[in-house]
Amino acid sequence: MMRHDSLTLREFTQAADLIRSRTNHKPRVGIILGSGLSALADEISDRDTIAYADIPHFPVSTIEGHAGQLVIGELAGQTVLVMQGRVHFYEGYSMPCVTLPVRVMRALGIDTLFVTNAAGALNPDFRPGDLMLITDHINLVGMVGFNPLYGPNLDELGPRFLDMSQAYDPVLQAAARQVAGQLGIRLQEGVYVSLAGPSFETPAEIRFLRAVGGDAVGMSTAPEVTVGRHSGLRVLGISCISNQAHAHPESGAQTTHAEVLEAGKLIVPRLAALLKGVLRELPQ
Repeated sequence: MMRHDSLTLREFTQAADLIRSRTNHKPRVGIILGSGLSALADEISDRDTIAYADIPHFPVSTIEGHAGQLVIGELAGQTVLVMQGRVHFYEGYSMPCVTLPVRVMRALGIDTLFVTNAAGALNPDFRPGDLMLITDHINLVGMVGFNPLYGPNLDELGPRFLDMSQAYDPVLQAAARQVAGQLGIRLQEGVYVSLAGPSFETPAEIRFLRAVGGDAVGMSTAPEVTVGRHSGLRVLGISCISNQAHAHPESGAQTTHAEVLEAGKLIVPRLAALLKGVLRELPQ
């Protein structure tokens, strides 16, 4: 159900307290897994699992490919909290609800956020199966009035006017490039465009998004990154290219959610290797 009101520190604290009561782990890194990417959580050892529905105020995923649970444990030498699936604005949740999990991560003491998504390729040089390091984003949803920081600002969480000139941490980006090189993983780089969805883009929209500098397009991520930066988190973003966006209607090609999920199965091993490599680069 849509909530339009802002959330409070009390609600973030209540959610964080429930999570603490269900695990002895003290995660430092949060990881959000996008459509079809939940299998990465299977690699976490000594894990505790908490359904979103059990956490006060936590939004619950309604989309296939989003398991809707937290997995907390050890991965590549770090204690992590992994979101197996996210919620989206198009599901009827307000932006404060969509981004509440990131606020709760900060309340738990997490200081680093890895955000992943399944995305369509706008850049004609990208192919399904590629990984793209997000170097910047275009938050079209936020630009037209649905910025997750809209409404009263909680000064305890972050500044009223947030600088987004380095939304994605340059040190984490450098680590990702280094790990990709060591593992022989082709790592594309580019700008992610965040739309509201749930319909896929028209050919005219694809041509527009290319013209304004987009390399990949999806229906998430930018709100979470904005709130993560507002909360003082360092952010690494990786798009998993699941399909080619179609810029010409005469091609007759169509994009489906099933296609996105199937591509995720093929991408997960390389995504897992990349993220684990970056985790190993973080200080213990």
